[in-house]
Formats: sequence, C-alpha cells, structure tokens
Amino acid sequence: MQRLRGKIAFVTGGARGIGRAIVEKFVAEGATVSCVDLDPDVGRAAATAIGGGVDFHRVDITSEADVREAIEGVVRAHGTIDILVNNAGINAYFDATEMSEADWDRVFAVDLKGAWLCAKYALRAMTKAGAGSIVNIASIHATMTIAGMFPYAAAKSGLVGMTRSLALEYAPRGIRVNAVLPGYTRTRLVEEWLQTQPDPAEAERRTLRNHPLGRIATPMEIANVVAFVASDEASAMTGASIAVDGGLSIMYTS
Repeated sequence: MQRLRGKIAFVTGGARGIGRAIVEKFVAEGATVSCVDLDPDVGRAAATAIGGGVDFHRVDITSEADVREAIEGVVRAHGTIDILVNNAGINAYFDATEMSEADWDRVFAVDLKGAWLCAKYALRAMTKAGAGSIVNIASIHATMTIAGMFPYAAAKSGLVGMTRSLALEYAPRGIRVNAVLPGYTRTRLVEEWLQTQPDPAEAERRTLRNHPLGRIATPMEIANVVAFVASDEASAMTGASIAVDGGLSIMYTS
C-alpha cells in the first residue's frame, strides 16, 4: 500500500525482534528508515539484509549526546523526521528489596528515559514541520503484570503516561503520540523470560492456554499495527494505547 511513502522514520532497538520487523515493514511501506541500536554488528547485518531504504547507526539511547547527534544528523540529511518509534527496551527480573540503585537506574534509563530523549529531539523537528507521529512501544505490563517482572511494569506504565502527556501537549502542533502495547511475542526477550522459569516447556504451554487465540504474536504482527498507527490512516488517533496481545488482556481486565 506504500502508506509511508516519502516519510522519514527513526526506529530505536531496530536490530532484532519487534524493532527489526518494524524497520522491515516501514521500508516495505515506502519509508526511509534510520535504524538505531546499541549492537553495531547485529544492526549493520539487519540493515544489509533489509536493503534499500534503511541505514544503521549505533546509538546509546540513554546518552543525550548520542541521541542528539543521531537525530540532528537525520534532520540535516532529510530535512525532518516524520515518524519516531521508541521501541528499544530491556526486561527486568528483580526483587524490590534486593535490586540495586544502579539496576533501577538502568531499567528506567532504557525503558523510559531513552524514549523521552528521542522524543525531545524529534519533537523539535516535528514542531517546526507542524506534523509528526510518535509511536511508543510499551507493553501489556503497563496495564497488567505477573510476578517476577519488577520494575518492568512500572517503567512501561510510565511510558504510557508519557504518551498521554505528549499527546496532549503536542496535538495543537499537528503531532500525534500513541502507544502500542505488545503482549507475548516471539522475540529474544520472551525466550529469555521462558528460560528463567523452572520448566520452560510447561511455562510456554501455560502461556498459550491463557491466550484466547491459542498462540502468541509474531514480530511482524506487531509491526503491522505500528505501521498503521504511524501512518496518516490513523490521523484522528492520538493519546491511544493499543493492546496487541492475542486477547490475553480481555480475560483479566474489566
């Protein structure tokens, strides 16, 4: 459909999993994509495999200097940034009484501060253009969670709160800000969580039983939703939080 033809996009955590699928989908939809990640080898390999329309930059999203340099470089090269996807994130498995202050700071630096830093600099270009779309990749942990994931739910809840605040502040300037909340998805992070369970195979069977669709999402199924939300087809949508979770959350929320 080429819904993103001519758009300039900046996607964080684009080397693997959902992020890579978003980059692939955006390129297929006609966008020019700056894919950023902390892992240069995997990132460059992904950019090469995806092909035209994507370039890779190593960026530490917890570093304001890195973020400013990367986004200002894209603006110099292309004139603006039309779409920002804050996808980069890490899981967290801590006991609240045992985790260190450094552990806490690292989780929030990646899962929340990094999204703010990217928005801070992308919004400057979007405000100048009078248009733009930010999609924050949160999680269903923002609305429901399980034991053993502290403080991931807190960080992702913060990201949804930031989405609402930015949507309200920047709607008068023609900028939309929304959140997509993936559930269980076939990614490295989910496989990592399964391996922390006493019986990974049983944990996966139990997980699948809890999904009305009887399966978990693929990264591309998340990317399809992100592409719609980022596109002008969703032009009346801002401040929204959209769950893509195989029906999991409807069984446990009223």
